[in-house]
Formats: sequence, C-alpha cells, structure tokens
Amino acid sequence: MTTDEFRRNSDNFCYRHPDRQSFVLCQRCLRTICPECQTQAAVGVICPECLRDQQRAQTPAQAKAQRRWQRSTVSPVAVRDGRPVMTYGIIAVTVVLFITQLIPNSPTLQLFAFNSLFVFPGGPAPFEPWRLLTVLVTHSGFWHVGLNMLALFMIGGSLEPLLGRWRFLALYLISGLGGSVAVALLAPATTVVGASGAIFGMFGALLVIGRHVGANITGIAIVIGINLAISFVPLLIGLFGGAVSGPQISWQAHVGGLAVGALIGLIFARTRSAARRGVQIGLLSATTVGLLALLLLPPVIYG
Repeated sequence: MTTDEFRRNSDNFCYRHPDRQSFVLCQRCLRTICPECQTQAAVGVICPECLRDQQRAQTPAQAKAQRRWQRSTVSPVAVRDGRPVMTYGIIAVTVVLFITQLIPNSPTLQLFAFNSLFVFPGGPAPFEPWRLLTVLVTHSGFWHVGLNMLALFMIGGSLEPLLGRWRFLALYLISGLGGSVAVALLAPATTVVGASGAIFGMFGALLVIGRHVGANITGIAIVIGINLAISFVPLLIGLFGGAVSGPQISWQAHVGGLAVGALIGLIFARTRSAARRGVQIGLLSATTVGLLALLLLPPVIYG
C-alpha cells in the first residue's frame, strides 16, 4: 500500500508504465523509466524515445561504430531487464566461500573474519584491512548464511532494479564497511563474521528512499524495529546475569550498517538527477573516507 502523496507524484513511476515504481531516470530527458524501458548508452540509461532520437541523428559511421561497441561489450542485464544480477552475484560468492569453510582445515574463516586488531598498523596482529569487507562473505553456520542470503535475495530483488546495479553494490559494500567500523569502535578486539551490517544497510536505505518518494514505510519500519530488538536480546540477557551460549549477535554491526545505509539512501534520494551525479559520487567517496578515518579513534580511546 502507498500513501496518497506517493500516488499523486507521477515522478515516482515509469512514464510509459504508470503502475511501475522506479528510481532510475533517463539520462537525456530525465523522465523516470522502469527496467523494461531502460537501454544502456554511453551516458547511462536512456528511454526508448531518446534512443530513437539518438539513432535518427547518427551518421552512418556513428551507427557502424555503435553496432561494433554493442557486439564487443557485455549486455548490462541488470539495467536492461531488471534482473538483480548483482544480488545474485553476491549470493553466489558468499555461498561458494561458505562451502569452502566446510572443508577440513580450511583457512577461509581465519583469513576473512573481522577483528579490529587487524586494521591498526603496528598492532598485535598483522595489518589486514581487507577484513573490513571480507567479513561480509564469511558466516558462522548454515542458519546464519541462510537467513542473511534470504534477506539479501528478498530486499535486493526489489532494491537493485530501483537503484541500478552499481549504486546497489556501493550501498552494500559501504554499509558493510559501516558495520565493521562500528564493531571496531564499540567492540574492539572482538571477532565477528557475517553480512548483517550490509543487510541492515539495505533496510536503512529502503526506509529513507521509501519515505522520500512518499511510500508507506510502516511495514519496513516494523521489520527494522523487530530485527534491532532481536539484536539486543543477548546483550540484555547478559546484563541481567544470564548466560548466552553459541555464537553472539553483533548488534554493533547491525546499528552501524543501518545508520550508514540510511545515510546512503538519503544521498541517493537527494542526488537523483543526472546533473548531480558528480555530487553523488563525491558524497559516497566522502562517506567511505569518513568511515575509514573513524578507525583512528579506537587506539586513542582504548590505548
């Protein structure tokens, strides 16, 4: 269900298919277009009318060069037909690496799990900053990887066509980075695994973008609230003297990923037009640099 404000705002829907919501604009005329109406061009995706105008204006030499370019490049499936191939790719990589963890004496978990000790040069552990992101593809068990990948499949299947594959990948990775940084700040020297930071980042972005376009966000807000409450259950049990067995839930990664994902969702919502593409890239870069700069705090705070 959507709000009246959402239904009245035609800019939130494809101009050729008014019943289809989209977050992607034609890079020439700036009209909203759904995945079916998108065609990849040198400047980004364009609508069918702009494509025909462009083809009419081409000289024979340009048309020939265009045909050669199309034959020599990989079709951008995620943009042309709306299939969330980036989501599928992340799931495939994560599942394959989880399978390698099941091999006896496999070093996957030891190489990819995150601990803040690995991101401080000169510390007690080797300097291995890639763990800030490789933690996203390591999991503690079948339920852990299964639930995370199910959430990625369900949310990514809707969010990736809405944003476009590269914006979606940026959201996933930077949110995951935010989760790792939060663990380094709030739970130093703690080893964590899992894609939960990135998953909560998608939740946060979906919440902000939905609010921006006037959608009814009550449902997603309730889901986020329930998941956050579950994240804090082990912490509350420990505070009241209870014992928690088995792998612990990293509420720090959840909160960090959610906050960063919401920030990225706001950036996407406010820099939607092609004219602000440079601003969007700059803000995403600044967010990444800012998160990395926060890693300077734990050695100061905790010595």
